[in-house]
Amino acid sequence: MSSQPAPSPTAPPSLTEVETHGVERIPDADRTATPFDLFRLAFGGANTFSTCVLGAFPILFGLSFWQGLAATLLGVVVGALILCPMAVFGPANGTNNAVSSSAHLGVHGRVVGSFLSLLTAVAFFSLSVWSSGDALVGGAHRLFGLSRGDLSYVVAYALFAGLVLAVCVYGFRFMLFVNKVAVASATALFLLGAVAFAGDFDPSYAGSFTDPVASDAGMFWPSFIGSALIVLSNPVSFGAFLGDWSRYIPATVPRRRVIGAAFLSQIATLLPFVFGLATASVIASKAPDYVDPAAPDYVGGLLAISPGWYFLPVCLLALIGGMSTGTTALYGTGLDFSSVFPRLSRVQATVLVGVVSIGFIFIGRFALDLVQSISTFATVIITCTTPWMVVMMLGFLVRRGWYDPEALQVFNRRQRGGRYWFTHGWNWRGMTAWWVAAVIGVLFTNIPGQFVGPLGDLANGVDVSLPLSLVVAAVLYLALLWLFPEPRAAYGPGGARLVRTIETPVEPITGPGAPVADQSPRPVL
Repeated sequence: MSSQPAPSPTAPPSLTEVETHGVERIPDADRTATPFDLFRLAFGGANTFSTCVLGAFPILFGLSFWQGLAATLLGVVVGALILCPMAVFGPANGTNNAVSSSAHLGVHGRVVGSFLSLLTAVAFFSLSVWSSGDALVGGAHRLFGLSRGDLSYVVAYALFAGLVLAVCVYGFRFMLFVNKVAVASATALFLLGAVAFAGDFDPSYAGSFTDPVASDAGMFWPSFIGSALIVLSNPVSFGAFLGDWSRYIPATVPRRRVIGAAFLSQIATLLPFVFGLATASVIASKAPDYVDPAAPDYVGGLLAISPGWYFLPVCLLALIGGMSTGTTALYGTGLDFSSVFPRLSRVQATVLVGVVSIGFIFIGRFALDLVQSISTFATVIITCTTPWMVVMMLGFLVRRGWYDPEALQVFNRRQRGGRYWFTHGWNWRGMTAWWVAAVIGVLFTNIPGQFVGPLGDLANGVDVSLPLSLVVAAVLYLALLWLFPEPRAAYGPGGARLVRTIETPVEPITGPGAPVADQSPRPVL
């Protein structure tokens, strides 16, 4: 019996070819990415100057270097553990995480993921443009005498935002190329910075909480927890985006490799975090005016203490790293909003979100408190995104990792029905667990001097919003699944794990391009 040769995989598109894929399932022939590509994108998106700014917050909050290092380690490790399971949805379904959430929040409820990705994109795109623009203007001032007036900042922000937007318009392949360059070059520049500041760095920097009877001694734990949460917001911010990149990984790749790549990508961010922490402690010792809580300026302080030969590397670090953070934040949101608003192509949606983000950049920089804007946004990201991630991960567990690709695409195709239609397109079980946990998280938030929720002082000033929102989301979601079982058809051939199901007929998929096949459970491929 003769056999025919297997078809060769499709050649990857060129870097300058604008990506045409939206959030529909990526064809198997086009899924040529590897877990290392995922590592490079996730690490590259955080191995940047903006992460250094987040790393400086423990010093801005008054912690010593060692206290700040402990808070940073806590935030990075916990955040990486929360984040890494979110990488499995992309290879499993060939689409982004917001679309995959249809299985747990309902066909219409998946817009929650789109909202969270927009919130995250605006915050971190803005942070990358702010920090990189400030560094470029400051470096040009020191090197060439450029005026540091508002006009210089406006031009720098606009040009930098335009570059990031252009990369996102070209799409995944061009973004991957940028990150390949960014990971190696930014790492080299950070290591060069270790040489530049080695002589001034003193790990014994004491911070503000050295006297146990001082009037501000009671603020130590709130400051420590607040610092850890701001650091943790960085890995958690990737939760809505991991599927944008991992959807190009073949479904046959072992899940442990995908999860491991996502975890290690965040552990590697200790490089820029510790760079920011260490240089902030140097600034606090040599140029304390730049870390004044009333008007902190980490970028300005870094330039003030830098040796002359490191000005140009700082500018390069700002440019390269900012491109990496900005593209990873903006790309996924433009991708997802092209499905929420079907009249917009991926390119049009990306441009729209980019323009909105640029508006926020100018408002936050010239009309609001920059540090407070960053920390408040980071808090909102944690309290709203983490419960959504808990629902997604528990949903993956109880469904044994089985999904119906056609039913996931019902919203994007403007259809109705299918396994994930639930109650008029909403799964109130997952939705309830998400919003209740998110509201409780906001109510108990306590960031000293920045944002305090109505119940934020009940734990003696310590921010307990994250553990509360995690526990509430997990317990409430599993309880609702047990008390109000979902239809058996929403689960795969293996059935449910940990929860009950009921036999309920599935409403057929109707609308444009609806399949003719029945809705009976299909075998796992």
